[in-house]
Amino acid sequence: MANNLHISYELNAPTRNQEAVIQEIKKLGNWAKIASNCWYVKSPLDAMQAVDAVSDVMEPKDSIYVVDSSHDESAWRNIPEKVSALIRDQWSKYTELSVR
Repeated sequence: MANNLHISYELNAPTRNQEAVIQEIKKLGNWAKIASNCWYVKSPLDAMQAVDAVSDVMEPKDSIYVVDSSHDESAWRNIPEKVSALIRDQWSKYTELSVR
């Protein structure tokens, strides 16, 4: 079954491996570029598998964050620990939004 992945990344030296990262994201499945470093991909891979695949062409200090909205899961590499802790703490919490 294919998963709805939302991929966001940041490169420390964008001109160095930008094209390799883009090509790796496109290999994951049917894709749409949402913003400069933000993509939607319909992929057979889950969030961690997508992080692993794209990380193979990234530099060690580059960061990536993938959300599998089909399964309410996420995975990442090189996200600041404070941010990682917040995501882990808040991920399953429900906040009711008021509609005006």
